[in-house]
Amino acid sequence: MTAPAAPRDAASLRQAEAADPRANTWLGANAGSGKTRVLTDRVARLLLDGTAPQRILCLTYTKAAAGEMQNRLFGRLGEWAMLEEGRLRTALADLGAADTARALDAEGLARARRLFARAIETPGGLKIQTIHAFCAGLLRRFPLEAGVSPAFAEMDTRRETQLLEEAAEALAEAEPEVLDTLAAHLGGADLTTLLAEMLRHRAALSQPCDADGARALFDLPAGFDTRALLADVFAGNEATLIARVTAVLAAGSKTDAGAAERLAGLDFAAPTLAVLEALEGVLLFSEKTKAPFAAKIGSFPTKATRTALGDALAPLEALMARVEAARPRRLALAAAERTAALHAFAARFLPGVEARKTARGWLGFDDLIERARTLLDDPSVAQWVLYKLDGGVDHILVDEAQDTSPGQWAVIERLAEEMAAGDDAGTGGRARTLFVVGDRKQSIYSFQGADLAAFDRVQGRFRDRLVAARRGLNLLTLEHSFRSSQAVLTLVDTAFAGADGGGLGGAPRHLAFHPDLPGRVDLWPALEAADKPETPEWWQPVDILSEEHEVARLARAIATEIAALLRARTPLPQAKGPARPVRPGDFLILVRRRSTLFHRIIAECKTLGLPIAGADVMKLGAELAVRDLTALMAFLATPEDDLALATVLRSPLGGWSEAALYDLAQGREGGLWAALRAAPGAADTLVWLRDLRDAADFLRPHDLLERALTRHGGRVRLIARLGPEAEDGIDALLSQALAFEAAEVPSLTGFLVWLEAGDVDVRRRPDGAGDLIRVMTVHGAKGLEAPIVILPDTAERRPPRDAALVRLGDSVAWNTARAQAPAALAEALTREAEARAAEDARLLYVAMTRAECWLIVAAAGKVEGACWHARLRAAIERAGAVAHPCPTGAGWRHAHGDWPDSAGQAPAPQAAPPPLPDWATRP
Repeated sequence: MTAPAAPRDAASLRQAEAADPRANTWLGANAGSGKTRVLTDRVARLLLDGTAPQRILCLTYTKAAAGEMQNRLFGRLGEWAMLEEGRLRTALADLGAADTARALDAEGLARARRLFARAIETPGGLKIQTIHAFCAGLLRRFPLEAGVSPAFAEMDTRRETQLLEEAAEALAEAEPEVLDTLAAHLGGADLTTLLAEMLRHRAALSQPCDADGARALFDLPAGFDTRALLADVFAGNEATLIARVTAVLAAGSKTDAGAAERLAGLDFAAPTLAVLEALEGVLLFSEKTKAPFAAKIGSFPTKATRTALGDALAPLEALMARVEAARPRRLALAAAERTAALHAFAARFLPGVEARKTARGWLGFDDLIERARTLLDDPSVAQWVLYKLDGGVDHILVDEAQDTSPGQWAVIERLAEEMAAGDDAGTGGRARTLFVVGDRKQSIYSFQGADLAAFDRVQGRFRDRLVAARRGLNLLTLEHSFRSSQAVLTLVDTAFAGADGGGLGGAPRHLAFHPDLPGRVDLWPALEAADKPETPEWWQPVDILSEEHEVARLARAIATEIAALLRARTPLPQAKGPARPVRPGDFLILVRRRSTLFHRIIAECKTLGLPIAGADVMKLGAELAVRDLTALMAFLATPEDDLALATVLRSPLGGWSEAALYDLAQGREGGLWAALRAAPGAADTLVWLRDLRDAADFLRPHDLLERALTRHGGRVRLIARLGPEAEDGIDALLSQALAFEAAEVPSLTGFLVWLEAGDVDVRRRPDGAGDLIRVMTVHGAKGLEAPIVILPDTAERRPPRDAALVRLGDSVAWNTARAQAPAALAEALTREAEARAAEDARLLYVAMTRAECWLIVAAAGKVEGACWHARLRAAIERAGAVAHPCPTGAGWRHAHGDWPDSAGQAPAPQAAPPPLPDWATRP
């Protein structure tokens, strides 16, 4: 018997409307509104509607999102395969396919049950993947048409840096004058950073831009040069004029005398740019005055000296006016020369980079997008390529659209061209559809190419095309949050209230799906900077914070508060069911960047013995397990390396004590390896070291490491001493060994040199921390949630350094110091600063909306300016918060509902797994 479907709420109805498989939909989804559920439901309804799995393409932003969606979808389909008839009909009705469910007969239900097997057996699997993975698959399927090697490899950051350095070195040897010209303008900037930015802007830098083109960027006439600039300022009589003026100034006030001394040192017989710049320092106001860089007419020299100048005052003030008028052109000319040098270097450098990539069969992530875009734009093969994509793609779903770059949008638009034109040929009468979901408020990846302007433009283009094809585009919004309590949502809406949404592009509106869920927001008062400590002794480290530093005090307060909440078994309200005691895994600490505060919080938690997952991103070379394994490889490559052997013996691999190592090393004759072989109690250590030494000349680095880790128990020893987080570093080192063997001739020495050439970032899975406290950046927490979120990094911070290259229209200019930036460059920098401020507001939105029921805001340092703490302090006061004692002093609390007084029983700990049999641990 079919169970009656439960009445549907407004949030579920809106989700079902968005998941309609026959409508084109552009969906705006607030944080926590269930967009992944909508994506999964839409794919399930497409399959239920008879769409072949291979004709559905779902593009996500990250591999984790693709995996999550695929797991949910297969879980749903697998559940259908096992449900009895009545419950299956109810499940289909809950999906939003009520009409279809009522129409399903026994055969139709059987088809629904077969969807799991059908999806599993689809050649290549369901296409739920990142845009980069899709483009890579497209290029591998059509390498000749795309002009790439059939066996191309994707280039990571390490390979990219290596390639850039090799290309720059080769250019320096072949054409040293090109690099010399660039170096003349480089100053103290980092060349590697500049080369990486050039590669990111290679499309703009590939456009021709000679000296006159560079001048045009800064509104200078063609042919304008230093000679023309100086001719506009110096009429030829300045030497006589300045000599007369200097004599009068020297007899005037102290200020006048100082100016006379500066003028006397200038050569006006043959003036140069240096003379002009020095004149600006004397005759123009400084940057931080009411009239920055304006002529001091009427103010210089002092009144008495101006009178003494007599008829020399008028020509002096005329010179001032000419110097003032020339300054913008001088800055523009300098910027044009820098930019021309940049483009001249890029014209030689970038082709060399591309040639090296082609020779090695490497493609970067941007190359994947660009090559796929070029392939789909080629009129001679594009239609054939689209047809061969498993017979075509009828339904495209795009996730996290707000973070899609213009190049990625170009690929998506090309794929959706037929459906936007209303062409349904070959679909069996079913309409092709487009589904896009994104949230402008959560666009925080501009450094990876995300462009909200492109997001809006593409939406407009799709709307116009679909309306012209009489299909239409539904613009829907999911406003209900299935995640957060009303307390958190009220503060979010209050913090970003206003016409522009405080940087979000519009005031947000959130509705709590669980309106009765208790919640609270605590704002701790900021810890002010401590008094500067006395000058330390020369031998004391200068990069270690004192215990009284505000950052150290805040980290200690956070760790102490978490420990107290865990110890007290603080109740945590649940949307469904009774409250439960708080657990370590309920805490998510979010920072803006991995600064001193980030590492200090982890250290303080470890000091108190709290279960913490460690850093979400680590440097491979800094991991203790990796350093121990690297020392082992160094010894195996060079047995005479006593320090490497001593490191191995003292590490968990060797397990020697400090005393045992001292006894072995002290008073030895010869090397440490010889002493170890002669030591009476070293038999066990010698067994595995000799085995590895014998195999070092025959095994690849990866196989040698695996032998040490598995056959000789190295992995078990390292994890037992260093903790489970050591496994991430070990696995990353093994992956690097495989990457090295794929790119170079395998050798142990070569691998060690390769490791030293550059460090590698190792990212831990954000959802794999278990019941542990998590500390990570806001960017890394995108898509995650936690009952308790702590934001400790909300104080004022220095604005990030401007990029080395700045977009000016369709071209690129080389940046310079703000005070030396011409008008065009200054305007571009201002626009970029405004864009960064808006993205910073969106970053705060993302951070706040990770919280389910408890948000804690703290800070260390100044909080009076435009910072997160000041914004949230004003918002929490407007929300009606009350005074509340906090670990850092008297703070504020905004609460909703009645927080439970007690919690239920904590879940029973999981039973320990049974011990492994002896055969499983024997070599």
